[in-house]
Amino acid sequence: MTATAQDHGPLIYIIAGEPSGDQLGAQVMRGLKIETAGRVRFAGIGGEQMAEEGLNSLVPMAELAVMGFLEVIPSALRILRRIRQTLADIALKRPDAVVTIDSWGFTGRIHAGLKKAGSPAARIHYVAPMVWAWKANRVHQVAARVDHLMCLWPFEPPLFEAAGLASSHVGHPVIETSAGAGNGPAFRQTHDIAAEAPLLVVLPGSRRGEVRRLLPVFAAAVEELADRHPDLRVVIPTLTYLRSYLLDETASWPVEVSVVTGQAGKFDAFAAADAAIAASGTVSLELAMAGTPHLIAYRVNGLTAEIAKRLVTVRFADMVNILLDRPAIPELLQTECTPAKLAETAERLMTDETTRAAQRAAMAEAISQLGGRDDPPSRRAARVILSKIPQKR
Repeated sequence: MTATAQDHGPLIYIIAGEPSGDQLGAQVMRGLKIETAGRVRFAGIGGEQMAEEGLNSLVPMAELAVMGFLEVIPSALRILRRIRQTLADIALKRPDAVVTIDSWGFTGRIHAGLKKAGSPAARIHYVAPMVWAWKANRVHQVAARVDHLMCLWPFEPPLFEAAGLASSHVGHPVIETSAGAGNGPAFRQTHDIAAEAPLLVVLPGSRRGEVRRLLPVFAAAVEELADRHPDLRVVIPTLTYLRSYLLDETASWPVEVSVVTGQAGKFDAFAAADAAIAASGTVSLELAMAGTPHLIAYRVNGLTAEIAKRLVTVRFADMVNILLDRPAIPELLQTECTPAKLAETAERLMTDETTRAAQRAAMAEAISQLGGRDDPPSRRAARVILSKIPQKR
């Protein structure tokens, strides 16, 4: 390290493989800046939010966002090429720590390569693989590859510590977002949506493949709803790289559709909406923060679903339901993910005040379990990362 590099603080190589990881990465970067008074440098792979924090991504993050057992096969050669490219970049830059976020199929191979190469960088992984839900054998795989694991849920560290992996509970970063502080009236005014008009948020996912798979089903559900609610309006919060695709695909929908990007637009839409149809994922926690009644829906390749059925050990797919251990959020998965069932459930969430009130109470109960407001997860994660860097830095 040169004197100049030392003056600017440690170099943290941070890798996120999908949009939810990009959000966590951006929060951790902010936490590191605070904890080091700005004396920190970054390199790695990320998306739009990490770029806003100053990361120049080695490769487009969208290339890594692939989900499913069979769905990954067509992308396998490209992903392997990106793994080699990333390992070469880490060897060149010689960071103090390599922090990977979720996406274990990609990031786990990065850690394996670093260990094999004898890299001196601290190897840290953020977001434990859901071994309590499936793939229990991954406990030992993770323990063999990383130096430290940062967990979202308080019940996770003991599972990995039993395998000899040092682990920390840092809390769930959704509580640091402004998901619950959106401005609904302003959103409706900006998008010329009448105060009394029913507004549905549609969230078909953040990966290109899942959007293509889910959007036709969601579109058919919207068409059924539009037949019964002619004044229905729809808003689709999305990422910048998907905006033009979604504008083209929704141009023929029988209702007016607003496609918005950015966190502020998304959270304002949540506040303005009567209900939401969402692809399964972290967005359900954001909707819960906003108090927006919603359902989750998902479809994958049939064989992928059969394989998953044999491995999954939890009752629910949605994190709100897992936290509460009851079906507060409707889960319409695989054969249940049909236009008719989506439309029927969404309509009930939009119009039935008893259903709406019960779900809002359940969502508030789930969010109250996350804790961490006094010591934000990003700051806790930043302190863990810095503690793994040799003191000479």
